[in-house]
Amino acid sequence: MAAYGVVAYLLFLVVFLYAIGWVEGLVVPRDINDGPDASTAVAIVIDLILLSIFAVQHSVMARPAFKRMWTRIVPEPIERSTYVLAATAALALIMWQWRPLPAEVWNVSATPARIVLYAISLAGWALVFTATFAIDHFDLFGVRQVVRHLRGQPDAALDFRTPALYRTVRHPLYLGFVIAFWAAPTMTAGRLLFAAVTTGYILIAIRFEEHDLVGVFGDRYRTYRREVPMLVPHPHHRGRAHPVDL
Repeated sequence: MAAYGVVAYLLFLVVFLYAIGWVEGLVVPRDINDGPDASTAVAIVIDLILLSIFAVQHSVMARPAFKRMWTRIVPEPIERSTYVLAATAALALIMWQWRPLPAEVWNVSATPARIVLYAISLAGWALVFTATFAIDHFDLFGVRQVVRHLRGQPDAALDFRTPALYRTVRHPLYLGFVIAFWAAPTMTAGRLLFAAVTTGYILIAIRFEEHDLVGVFGDRYRTYRREVPMLVPHPHHRGRAHPVDL
């Protein structure tokens, strides 16, 4: 089981790092503006199907009811790793089958401004990684669960913590994605579609996640939700608690 969890994590890491280059058009051999040719209508339909597969996989497999059913089939220690593996496959499918829409919506050609936008976008990706480590990166991606099982240790109990990022916004990880997707020096129709759909999914996913968190933590999460903004930092608030799970 430990090997399964570690391999699932390493596959995720490789695909996710490739995805950064794919979105940004940096380093990787094929990016979001490359791929098989298709008419605009066909490309939009295919791309929406690919993004929907990713969204459904993320939403359904993350719900407590699905987890209770799923762990009757999949051993509980590798449930999270299996989720990560499925998410990795869904992300890889997007990049493999994506149909480009290369028409430019905007293009910032001035070198200083272009560099600034790249820096902001990469800072968004950095925020994503930082947010995972601010809670528990290896628990989030299933590694800690399989290691605990290998050592015969019980699962860790859910608790509230207050890492700095989560006192600023409730979902810094999602905020990082939004920044990364929209801070584009060149915004093509394909990247715009990707950014718009994923942002919409993020807003929907937050509602599902917070509903589940209220079910687990009750008034403690309701208080946290009242005190800390969802995605946009506000200078006059003070957050007090953040749930580790989800």
